[in-house]
Amino acid sequence: MRSAQQTDSQNRKHSDIKNTQMRESDFAAAQAFLLSAKSFWTTTLYRELRSRYERRVSESGAGALKPDEAIDELEIDVTYQFFAWLERHLQRMKYTSRYGVIPYHSERAERLTQESGFSLRDQFSPTIDADLELPKYYRSLDVHQHQGGLWSDITAGFAYEYGARTTTPLLGETHEDLHNRFTQFITKGAEYQRILDLGCGFGKSTRPFVKRFPKSNIEAVDLSESCLYVAAQFARKNGVKNVHYSQQDARRTRFADESFDLVTSTMLMHELPVNGVLRLLEECYRLLQPGGHMAHLDFYVLPDAFDRFMHYGHSRRNNETYMRGVAEMDLPDVLARIGFEDVRIERFKESANLDLDAHDAWRFPWTVISAVKPRQAAA
Repeated sequence: MRSAQQTDSQNRKHSDIKNTQMRESDFAAAQAFLLSAKSFWTTTLYRELRSRYERRVSESGAGALKPDEAIDELEIDVTYQFFAWLERHLQRMKYTSRYGVIPYHSERAERLTQESGFSLRDQFSPTIDADLELPKYYRSLDVHQHQGGLWSDITAGFAYEYGARTTTPLLGETHEDLHNRFTQFITKGAEYQRILDLGCGFGKSTRPFVKRFPKSNIEAVDLSESCLYVAAQFARKNGVKNVHYSQQDARRTRFADESFDLVTSTMLMHELPVNGVLRLLEECYRLLQPGGHMAHLDFYVLPDAFDRFMHYGHSRRNNETYMRGVAEMDLPDVLARIGFEDVRIERFKESANLDLDAHDAWRFPWTVISAVKPRQAAA
């Protein structure tokens, strides 16, 4: 049994560690190790699981073992259990371990907030709504295992921005290419004057539109005050004057009817409950000019039982409760009932050399959901 003296000594040691700011090199080394482990999880472990699933289906012969039954067998497989454990705890360690992104940025709160212009009031500062009531769904869940969410701490946006760099480890330094490719995909051959980016986060999804349409007026909204300051900091540093960030609920913004000719979002829909997705899509319709274009990059098309199993498992392990509900919506029907036309659901390649039908690595089921508001209302 541990003595009181030993306990006091151990507590002092932990206190000394907690009160000592971590070194940059230690933080970088710890995060690099976690990224390496996640790469192993993304490739080697995933391939083994996919192989085991396909072997079970094949060996059953003539459809004797249905895909869902093969999934039932896979779920009790030790390799899958290790895969699931590793996914859950790598994310936890990335955010909240001794060398996690949350404690790292919390220790540097004063410097970060000064650099980001929290105390400034200039043309680049975001518009913050002090009276905005943050939705219950947003406050009640630590999405991505981000402790305290993106709303409860002034450094949350900085931690989220850093954490997002390793969300898709196989993209490495080209991670930003995802957003650039999406912008090119939905704007090819088109020109837009008024653009709205819903759920812009720390501005990464907005920047390609700013670059692609330098003469356009661009609005970007998010619920997180901290994320908006990170986004505005980038605009200030780069002298970007054609974008304005504001704190608003994407489901019911303060913009007037028919204010935009392009409304977009990136990875927003799956973070809303189903009724929230419906309200979001209705809001897009209200905000679009007749003939305007709406496009969302999200997770939707799941080609087979294995993809569905892996995606739903990810939603549980990463605290993304609403992901499954969105994946099971009949979006073409929903959009048609709202009044949209030219509805398209298209699988999306997040990198140039990707084969969408290959199974050599785990990936999100990236999908572009797009539609057009009719130029004339239906009679």
